[in-house]
Amino acid sequence: MQNSDGLPFSSAAVGAPVAADPHAPDDLAAFKHAFRRHAAGVAAITTLAADGTPVGFTATSLASLSAVPPLATFNMARSASSWTAIAAAERVVIHMLGAHNRQIAEKLAGPHADRFTGDHWRPGPYGLPVLSGVTSWMIGRIVDRVSVHNNAVVVVQIEGGGTGTDDAALLYHERTYRIPGAAV
Repeated sequence: MQNSDGLPFSSAAVGAPVAADPHAPDDLAAFKHAFRRHAAGVAAITTLAADGTPVGFTATSLASLSAVPPLATFNMARSASSWTAIAAAERVVIHMLGAHNRQIAEKLAGPHADRFTGDHWRPGPYGLPVLSGVTSWMIGRIVDRVSVHNNAVVVVQIEGGGTGTDDAALLYHERTYRIPGAAV
């Protein structure tokens, strides 16, 4: 492997190389290993399918894009079970999850048919599913869907929302849900 000047990388300067993954090319292995070590906040995105059934999933790709106007983005694979609904939806609800929402995060990352069985949600504005007990939620109108390879960046203009009980952040790191440790 070489740097931009064509010189070999020094493993002492950049750390040990990623262990070879026999099932992935080097670029994909490096990408996966790096992002597993990148802690991310956990959010949940919900909407309604064309037939009115609730649809949702967990997302660690949520980001604020702009404060004025208030815009947020999330990314998803266009092969995901929820993509058909997101591709057609006018609005979504973005939920911020806290430590006590781990079971909701696991449920919305589980089998599609099981995600809305139970009493962990209620119909909210526009009939959209709002999850119970989250730290905060925002409803927004989808203003753009940008296709990138087999994925999409979804841009949402926030129209309103609500807050719940304050809680420690729920993070996803090294394929495990976690809460933040001591301040550094």
